[in-house]
Amino acid sequence: MYTKAEKRFIRINLISIISLFVLILAGGVVRGTGSGMGCPDWPKCFDQYIPPTSASELPADYQNKYVAGRVIKNHKFANTLDVLGYADLADRIRNDRSILEPEEFNAGKTWTEYINRLIGALTGLFLLACVILSFPYLKSRKRIFFLSLLNVVLVGFQAWMGSIVVSTNLLAWVVTVHMLLAFLIVAITIYTYFDAKHLHLQSPFTAPLLVRIIAGFVLALTLFQVTLGTEVREQIDAIATAMNQMNRADWVSKLGLEFNFHRDLAVLVLGANFLLFRFVFRIYGNGTEAFRMMIATLNLITLQLITGLCLSYLALPPVAQVAHLLLATLLFSAQFYLFLSLSRGQMLRKEASVE
Repeated sequence: MYTKAEKRFIRINLISIISLFVLILAGGVVRGTGSGMGCPDWPKCFDQYIPPTSASELPADYQNKYVAGRVIKNHKFANTLDVLGYADLADRIRNDRSILEPEEFNAGKTWTEYINRLIGALTGLFLLACVILSFPYLKSRKRIFFLSLLNVVLVGFQAWMGSIVVSTNLLAWVVTVHMLLAFLIVAITIYTYFDAKHLHLQSPFTAPLLVRIIAGFVLALTLFQVTLGTEVREQIDAIATAMNQMNRADWVSKLGLEFNFHRDLAVLVLGANFLLFRFVFRIYGNGTEAFRMMIATLNLITLQLITGLCLSYLALPPVAQVAHLLLATLLFSAQFYLFLSLSRGQMLRKEASVE
């Protein structure tokens, strides 16, 4: 059914999706261990392609050197924001005193961040391979090629954002944008995989409009919940800094309304997905792709709730923080794939009318 070229693309696209999950997991480990500034420069690490393992290998006066470099880069970034009309954000970056605080060298954190960057580079190569292998789709499904190309552009922008994350000393809102952009890249990669995999398959019918609306709602709800979760995490980071990383058990009690909203919204997420499950089971039955994605979604929500409870009542264990982020990514991915499955028949009819 598939040509050899199509099989190669589908295979490398699936590898790219898995690689993106591993990269997000690595990013979670970096954040959970506080290793984000393990490499104070970018793309090198302490001006080296292979980072140091001891303080004796560090460049002379490295702290002042990298702080000065960050200040110059941040002023350029702030000037760009001024041009784009974000003067308030630009002023916040210029006046952020935390940017002037150098990081102490820690070999463990340095190598944690370095491995994260290596995984990122490897993922970028996989996505570039997707572009190369998607050329045959220029005849049969042009959007697969152009979306694959867009993904590489977004990865380049994401790499630049990574350098901004470093230069702004992990400025909270920059970290949030960095994460949401990663979700966009994951979504595009899943879409091209789904489209290529279903290119020669005909869907017998489209899910009713109400079901597709509910599926879109739960997907948007999850994305909103993830964004809200990043704001909660930013508050935790601020509290941890203010308390000098001490008394971890007290951090949750100092969180604001965003945390309560994030926690309570999980109930709505669970309820909305159970409602969707009833429709999917009634329409598709078990054993179908849509049903399997729905079961995966419910299992991921359950695990997500468990890790959330661990974070709330067990003093924010770093392992639970990493798992919570990874599960959020997998949940969004499963829901997005389910949404595509429910909408596929409609997509096929639109394509037929155009062709």
